[in-house]
Amino acid sequence: MKLRNIAIIAHVDHGKTTLVDALLKQSGSLRDNQRVDERAMDSNDLEKERGITILAKATSVVWKDVRINIVDTPGHADFGGEVERILNMVDGAVLLVDAAEGPMPQTKFVVGKALKVGLKPIVAVNKIDRPDARADEVINEVFDLFAALDATDEQLDFPILYGSGRDGWMSDDPAGPQDGGLAPLFDLVLKHVPEPSVDEGPFRMIGTILEANPFLGRIITGRVASGTVKPNQAVKVLSHDGSLLEQGRISKILAFRGLERQPIDEAQAGDIVAIAGLSKGTVADTFCDPSVAQAMKAQPIDPPTVTMSFLVNDSPLAGTEGDKVTSRVIRDRLLKEAEGNVALKIEESADRDSFFVSGRGELQLAVLIETMRREGFELAVSRPRVVMTKDDSGQLLEPIEEVVVDVDEEHAGIVVQKMSERKAEMVELRPSGGDRQRLVFHAPTRGLIGYQSELLTDTRGTAVMNRLFHEYQPYKGEIGGRVNGVLISNDSGEAVAFALWNLEDRGPMVIDPGVKVYQGMIIGIHSRDNDLEVNVLKGKKLSNVRAAGKDEAVKLTPPIRMTLERALSWIQEDELVEVTPKSIRLRKLYLDPHERKRFEKQKMAGAA
Repeated sequence: MKLRNIAIIAHVDHGKTTLVDALLKQSGSLRDNQRVDERAMDSNDLEKERGITILAKATSVVWKDVRINIVDTPGHADFGGEVERILNMVDGAVLLVDAAEGPMPQTKFVVGKALKVGLKPIVAVNKIDRPDARADEVINEVFDLFAALDATDEQLDFPILYGSGRDGWMSDDPAGPQDGGLAPLFDLVLKHVPEPSVDEGPFRMIGTILEANPFLGRIITGRVASGTVKPNQAVKVLSHDGSLLEQGRISKILAFRGLERQPIDEAQAGDIVAIAGLSKGTVADTFCDPSVAQAMKAQPIDPPTVTMSFLVNDSPLAGTEGDKVTSRVIRDRLLKEAEGNVALKIEESADRDSFFVSGRGELQLAVLIETMRREGFELAVSRPRVVMTKDDSGQLLEPIEEVVVDVDEEHAGIVVQKMSERKAEMVELRPSGGDRQRLVFHAPTRGLIGYQSELLTDTRGTAVMNRLFHEYQPYKGEIGGRVNGVLISNDSGEAVAFALWNLEDRGPMVIDPGVKVYQGMIIGIHSRDNDLEVNVLKGKKLSNVRAAGKDEAVKLTPPIRMTLERALSWIQEDELVEVTPKSIRLRKLYLDPHERKRFEKQKMAGAA
């Protein structure tokens, strides 16, 4: 059967996964009575809850006797490593662009990578039925983007379709017709995307996606570059430097058929398949016939920009809610994650009780922590720090991000002010339609940690911020941190409503009454800039003497709910987030007040 391999790439929330739903339905890959979730490719719990794609996944459809392998990719910059990896599996890409928003930072990132490997994208302007759609301007912006990314003349001559993935139609014209469904897109893929180029020689394949299966063990997905492969065939695995990792036999070959994976008897060169049976081979390794001596070249991956410390939970409540608490178990889990996720880097500290985990952004690391806590892990994590480097002359360099903020005109001033306080430089300001403005900044990653929630407060929830790593630049100097101190519990026990009520004039709380607290745990935000130790266990004095006045009723203000991402970006250097399967707690790094004072003195002495 003839083959085509394509990736669907776009900025976050521009409709990739919804379009894949429509492609599966219209190609006849699903039975008429088959019950399918909305956004069927977003299969894990976190993806369904957050409504975003986190992992790249493959599927396939048949159209006019041609099998089209489709890879659905994440749109968020933090998961860009997933997109970089899969581009060597495909021969074409469908670039989805929102008809109102136009090309966004992540669009720029994935298009740059796709053009670099020589793909000739098809541009599909999605959500054309939006009332604020501006199709012609968006096409001009896409052309300018391609030109700015040094596209060849062939790549600049891209075909264009307009349509709505949700309603399941595409057409050469923004007005329709709509009755052809997605047939114009399928036909264009067959016409515009070349057949997979196949090398001569025995079986070779580069690992691209790794997953674990309880029955089959490790499953590696990749594109067969040359030769054929059958179950029980002897293969070997070479690392990127050509050294032998392991030898073994393939137990099963799975091909993508709609939403299912079916075992097949032989995989041909050019096809995207998953193989099982090997225990060490991972992403970017070469799986090949025993006669092959040289490893295939994998795509280089951009380096991580943010790092965090993962520590063993040593709080008084450790081990009460999770069952995986030791450093050995945490270490094994992190190393397993790093195998399949090439954008992550894991390093052990000297005392072996903490680990430095580096990634593309705090969202990527927060998703890893959230996944681990659902598996029963307990751990403490530090505030994200940026990964600094030095140039040849020894000058300190820090990562700079391109930040695009879409905001109502009335709030643009406060955004510019706050960004300049964070050492950001404004590079562009233009209207983006409907009394909104698009502000583009180059800002240090350090300054952006924790800014998302502040931005939403400043703009009454109307701003949309998108970020993308731009380059390393010389260190920009000190950036002011959080202005408020914290309220710290001075004893262990259960928080009492009466005590919390009495403390309300000191600042807002982050815990409910009845919650277990311990010495050194953060229970609220101080209204001033210093930390304050408070007693949250103090109950009401009860006596047999009746007061003339009626008892004051305890009316508590609801506490501030700290989500994992908000907690990570809110804490300071001397604080930690304690993460368990049931709770997210904030605490000081040193629980004992005397140790905290000693640490402060050492800090002051070091600064002097």
